[in-house]
Amino acid sequence: MAPDPEGAAEQARRRKRVAATVRSGLVYALLVVFAFLTLFPFLWMVITSFKLPSDVFRIPPTFTPTLLFTDTPFANYAEVLFEFDFLRYAANSLFVASIAATGQLVTCSLAGFAFARMRFPLKNVLFGLLIFTLLIPIEVTIIPEFLLMVRLGWLDTYLPLIVPSLMVGAFGTFLLTEFFKTVPASLEEAATIDGASAFAIYRHIFLPLSVPALASLFVIAFITNWNELLRPVLYISERNLRTLPLGLTTLQGQYDSSWTLIMAGSIISILPMILVYLAAQKYIIRGFMSSGIK
Repeated sequence: MAPDPEGAAEQARRRKRVAATVRSGLVYALLVVFAFLTLFPFLWMVITSFKLPSDVFRIPPTFTPTLLFTDTPFANYAEVLFEFDFLRYAANSLFVASIAATGQLVTCSLAGFAFARMRFPLKNVLFGLLIFTLLIPIEVTIIPEFLLMVRLGWLDTYLPLIVPSLMVGAFGTFLLTEFFKTVPASLEEAATIDGASAFAIYRHIFLPLSVPALASLFVIAFITNWNELLRPVLYISERNLRTLPLGLTTLQGQYDSSWTLIMAGSIISILPMILVYLAAQKYIIRGFMSSGIK
């Protein structure tokens, strides 16, 4: 009996489909496990924020948010917000992070435009030195920075939290430099022929085109400044000037810690960053893709 080539081909295609389905199932199963392991600490933090202090270290551990079944399910959040003044701390963090991030948009976009589209002596050397500063941790420069802030009389103000971030934006400059290099030269040439100055080209051509990159930089700078702890610890001693990360440290003592309140305060400090990221998510993806950062 002669073999059926069509039947053999159909069986081969069926085996390939089965193999592809199995591979896809394994991949999705691994992704689900990875997602669960990644999200579990956050899930545990949320559950702990709705527990009584006596339930935190119960053996065996319980995943039941006990406060949700009482008359005061948000007691930990209310205590953190009102008794520990976290509303003021959140407003302080919002002010500092917003001003610093907005300032970086201005300074980094100007520097990025200069490095990407203008010619001046030692441009490549200066750009290389600027990128090299990314390798220097803040702990290396914090002592001379602190002495400078003392001489300027900026202690117990927000200036030490804003000015260093606003004036030294190596990553933001690199990001926008790479983005501005992708702008077609014909646009700049046409504006130059029409008599536009360098600043006018930057203002009316490059800035409107760089909204995705600017949104990416704003989110990164906002989150970085929102999470800043070292500088507030060094420069802020007045209670009404504390930021959220500094306020969280007040919930942890030398011999005891209010873990339910710490978890509630951590949730409060994370939510604004999540909202900012979700609001600018599509711009972040477009910004990184168009800037050539892999």
